[in-house]
Amino acid sequence: MEELLPLTLALFAGLMLSRLTKKFNLPAVTAYLVAGILIGPFCLGALGIDKLGFTSLDGVEHYDLLSEVALGFIAFTMGNEFRVEALKKVGRQAAVIAVFQALVATVFVDAALIGLHFLMPHKLPLSAAITLGAIATATAPAATLMVVKQYKADGPLTRMLLPVVALDDMVGLVVFAISFGISRAIEQGHVELVSIVVDPLVEVVASLLLGGVIGYAFHFIEQFFHSRTKRMSISVMFVFLAVSLSQLHATIGPVTLGFSSLLVCMAMGTVFCNLCSFSEELMDRVDRWTGPLMVLFFVLSGADLNFTVFADWGIILAGVVYILFRSLGKIYGANLAARFTHCEPSIQKYLGITLLPQAGVSLGMSLTAMSLGASGTIIRNVALFAVLIYELVGPLMTRIALQKAGEIKERPLTDREKAALAGKG
Repeated sequence: MEELLPLTLALFAGLMLSRLTKKFNLPAVTAYLVAGILIGPFCLGALGIDKLGFTSLDGVEHYDLLSEVALGFIAFTMGNEFRVEALKKVGRQAAVIAVFQALVATVFVDAALIGLHFLMPHKLPLSAAITLGAIATATAPAATLMVVKQYKADGPLTRMLLPVVALDDMVGLVVFAISFGISRAIEQGHVELVSIVVDPLVEVVASLLLGGVIGYAFHFIEQFFHSRTKRMSISVMFVFLAVSLSQLHATIGPVTLGFSSLLVCMAMGTVFCNLCSFSEELMDRVDRWTGPLMVLFFVLSGADLNFTVFADWGIILAGVVYILFRSLGKIYGANLAARFTHCEPSIQKYLGITLLPQAGVSLGMSLTAMSLGASGTIIRNVALFAVLIYELVGPLMTRIALQKAGEIKERPLTDREKAALAGKG
């Protein structure tokens, strides 16, 4: 009861607030995040009513496993975007855009924060500025995917957006590992080539290989079951397996072997979807099953936002600069790459705006950066500040961009709604 009651409250608060925000045509994900803030440790939790809501950030982190599993399902679903027939149409363009916009965002943020470092070196160390530039690459696949699904968006922009978001995190992991290695060298006074170059490449390759093997095993075992319910149960089991195996780490000589759960689950979904003839139907059923899980994931994400970052003006200034220059980098980089690859005008104009949401991956990177000591704490706080803003504004911006691109169709009125309107007339 002690563990289920906060989750019950979280689910109730998220669903009820989504009814309110629907009247203002706001994305449901925004409602879930705001609901999390309201029942989190800085609002309802601040009243200190034990067992009702979340009275501390530690209480929210107690449910980290649930969030890990939710991200696993999100990444598994993203694998659906890498079907061979779809990649033949947008594969080269998506790869170029994903790499270029991520690197431009890094360059923009690095340049701005390194400049800010020289103005206030005690508030923003050089190592923190460099690491934050790498964190700028990450885009939140969960928020983007939720908006696309809620509004049933479809069109050239949507079909380009999803693979770009998926590839973006792969690029981000490599860029972060290199930048973090440089930052650690600055802090420690010596360079470790293995941690800067080898470890990130090993992580990406190992994650893709592990995911591919699990995806093949998934397809092989799925063939022995014909019931829809059992096939869905097997799907859930394999996502659990992928998330759990991705937590493993090993040291082989100077090389650290680790895995990214996002890449493992994405690779598993990609291999499975390209091998299995009924994968689209199965993916749809899994999406429906994970609906409540996604609500909880976003409510918990909102509850985990740390408002203490507003107490330090240096963090606020660095956060504002980070948000502005990351946004410029994403928008300009995506626009330039889309023009270079001759994408449609709607992609050139709106893709960058849809890449603004940022959450789980960036927070994971900032958590790794905590090992830098004082610089790591600054990185973590700036990332928390940015996530707070991006997660509240980003989904709305994504919806507006998809709407302006003409890829969100107006829902036809039901008979009850038509009758209600006629009654008012």
